[in-house]
Amino acid sequence: MAAIWKGSLTFGLVNIPVELRTAVRADHISFRLLHEKDLSPVKYERVCQKEDKAISWNEIVKGYEYQKGKFVVLTDADFKTAALEHSRTIDILDFVKESEIDPRYFETPYYLVPGKGGDKPYALLREAIRQTGSVGIGKIIIRQSQHLVGVKVVGDALVLEIMRFANELVDAGEYSFPSKSAVRPQELKMAEQLVGNLAEPFDPTRYTDDYRANLMRVIKAKMKGKKPELEEREAEAKDSGVLDLMSRLRASLEEGSGKKGAVRAKKKSVAARGKPVRAKKSKTA
Repeated sequence: MAAIWKGSLTFGLVNIPVELRTAVRADHISFRLLHEKDLSPVKYERVCQKEDKAISWNEIVKGYEYQKGKFVVLTDADFKTAALEHSRTIDILDFVKESEIDPRYFETPYYLVPGKGGDKPYALLREAIRQTGSVGIGKIIIRQSQHLVGVKVVGDALVLEIMRFANELVDAGEYSFPSKSAVRPQELKMAEQLVGNLAEPFDPTRYTDDYRANLMRVIKAKMKGKKPELEEREAEAKDSGVLDLMSRLRASLEEGSGKKGAVRAKKKSVAARGKPVRAKKSKTA
C-alpha cells in the first residue's frame, strides 16, 4: 500500500526517516441508493433551504454556526490564516508509561515504516520504548490538520496511533454508575469463578462479524436467483423483568463447567486413540 505520509520522527537530536502506512482496513459492505422503478443510482443535489432549489458549488461558502441560525462565514484566506506551518516531522514531546494513558484517547493506528537509512535508529527507538514500557507522545500534521499521536511498539513495528485531545473525551462524571457497595461478597465470588471458567488466551480470529457473513450469504444467493437459506435463530428467552442474579450465576457456572468438561473429555479421547494398545498378559493356572 502507498504511504499516507512521508517525513521524519524526531526525539531529542535523533531524526529517523519514516513513512506512515495503514494498519487497519475497512471491511464493511457498501450499498448504493437506487430508484426502485428502474434501479438507476440516485444522485444528491445541494438544495438551499430558504429558496428550496438546487444550487451549484460556486454559490456555496463555509459557515460556523455560533448560535441557532446565526453564522460566521469563513473564506479560504481565513483558513490560511489559521493554518499551521507545514511540517514533515513527527515531534515526540514526551515519553509516558503506557499504563498511565486512558485507552479512550487512542483512535486510529498506523504503521511507521523506516525510510532509507533509518533502520538502525528505528530499531534503537523501538527497543528503548519496549524496554521502558513507554509511549512517545507527539504531534503530526496530516492534510493541514494537526493530530495528537502516540508511538508504541507492536511486535517488531513502531505503531503510531492518532489520539484524541483531552477536550474530546466525555467526563464519566456526567453519568451515574452503581457503587461497588451494591455487590454482595457471595455474588462477587461466583462472578469471579465464572470469569475464571471462561478465561482463554486472546485469539482475535475466534470473533467474526456474523451479521456481515449472513448478509453476504443473502447477497450471493440473490445473485444466483435463489432463496437465502440461513441457520434458524434460537428462540430468545422471555425476560421476566426480575433479575435473579444468584440463580443466573449458578446456571452460568454449571453451563461453563459442562462445556469445559466436554472439551477436556474430547482431548483425552483423542490422546487415547493415538496411544498404542498393549496386549494383556494371560494368567496361568
